[in-house]
Amino acid sequence: MSSNFKTVDIFAGPGGLAEGFSSLRDAGGERIFDIALSVEKEPSAFATLRLRAFTRQFSELPISYYDYISGRISRERLMDLHPAEWEAAVRETTMLELGSDSAREWLGPALRKIRENAGDRTVLIGGPPCQAYSLVGRARNRGIANYDAASDHRHFLYREYIHILEQLQPVAFVMENVKGMLSAKVNGVGMIARIMADLRSAGGKVDNYHILPLVADTRGGMYGHIVRAEEFGIPQARHRVILLGIRTDVLIRRGLPTGALQPLLASPVKVTVRDVLEGMPRLRSGLSRTADTPEGWRTAAMSAFREAATACDAHATDLKDVARRLRSHADSMPGVDTMPPRTSTSPGPIRDNRLADWLVDARVGALPNHESRGHMAGDLARYAFAATFAEVFGRSPKAQEFPPGLAPDHRNWESGKFADRFRVQTWDAPSTTVTSHISKDGHYFIHPDPMQCRSLTVREAARLQTFPDNYFFEGNRTQQYVQVGNAVPPLLAKQIAELLSDLLSRA
Repeated sequence: MSSNFKTVDIFAGPGGLAEGFSSLRDAGGERIFDIALSVEKEPSAFATLRLRAFTRQFSELPISYYDYISGRISRERLMDLHPAEWEAAVRETTMLELGSDSAREWLGPALRKIRENAGDRTVLIGGPPCQAYSLVGRARNRGIANYDAASDHRHFLYREYIHILEQLQPVAFVMENVKGMLSAKVNGVGMIARIMADLRSAGGKVDNYHILPLVADTRGGMYGHIVRAEEFGIPQARHRVILLGIRTDVLIRRGLPTGALQPLLASPVKVTVRDVLEGMPRLRSGLSRTADTPEGWRTAAMSAFREAATACDAHATDLKDVARRLRSHADSMPGVDTMPPRTSTSPGPIRDNRLADWLVDARVGALPNHESRGHMAGDLARYAFAATFAEVFGRSPKAQEFPPGLAPDHRNWESGKFADRFRVQTWDAPSTTVTSHISKDGHYFIHPDPMQCRSLTVREAARLQTFPDNYFFEGNRTQQYVQVGNAVPPLLAKQIAELLSDLLSRA
């Protein structure tokens, strides 16, 4: 029997958890966690997931894959060139809506087969959808007339995770979700206590699984289970609940402790936005609702910088340095012939060696998914101000620090509810949490270089999430942003996989 662990990835999204887990190799070069099945319902995320499963069939990616992600050949041509590998990817991935009768009917036999073939060496990973638990989602729900949390099926999608856990009975599981699940309630009862109890008793026994701390951390009111990604070499402040469960009989049989495990070790160096984005090809933003040409953008951008400077002058003396720098940026705007493009030209270096080893693929000739969005002319001035303010003060401005002349026409602008409505990702700190909201307008994800005057691209967001540069996101740009924002950072997943592998390998 193989010494690896057949791994089932559910609610998989574009595959962040699977990317980290499948990257681990043993001394013989075999995958320690071999992905046996990945399940996702959203079509564009599923297309990304299947394509990544296809890449795992090769010891070295073929040139045809790079031709595909650079747009030189079609997906159909890629499939035709590698039919056996594509068929393996088809067997490894399935598009199902977990919780539906059809999904349960299909999954039952599939999980039994995996368990029969793998014996006692299976692992379950995944993160049930978080919309019902997230603070933003809950705020949105409160605005719905007669909203009833008890009838919102999204609160109980974790039960599908439990159902699959009961069927597979893996030696271990990893479940990820937002911190909001710690405070989510249905009919006044906290969801986290119910979820933890259901996970522990999956399989019929009260203590069938033991949930172990991943980190030595008392912050957040839940010892050991809130993982702060920026403390583990991820260039992003992303705080998530991650539950690691080990079957209790496995702990007893191997003589493993049930409490004080060696947790994930925090990285001694904090990785910043600069480490992963500064060397990337410079892009200009596009213009929306008007003709987008290099000449038109240059004129609009210079006007935006000067408009922002004038607004600063009219507001307060503490913005005089910002105004001066805005005018300097306008004066140094490159000419049309040297204007940065809207799409990438070639990959750039990464300052952090560990991240470079993980992210960079020297065979990628042009970064995929690296195209700027178009922005309205009025927002260009706000982006110019916000990024230049960050240059001067080292932080993103709050709403009340915007000059009145740059205030958007938004009825809640001065309410305090949108203090970070325009947020710059500053160079010398980890980024804020990359979420699916980046698909909306980009205002929360402004690039730190004022001269580019734009929001982050999909590829930049993917680098902050630690997706390798050869990881291609399918779908339209909005769908790509959503996939990236909803994913688990693969490099963080790899560290969790390393901890689990070490635990399961102990005699």
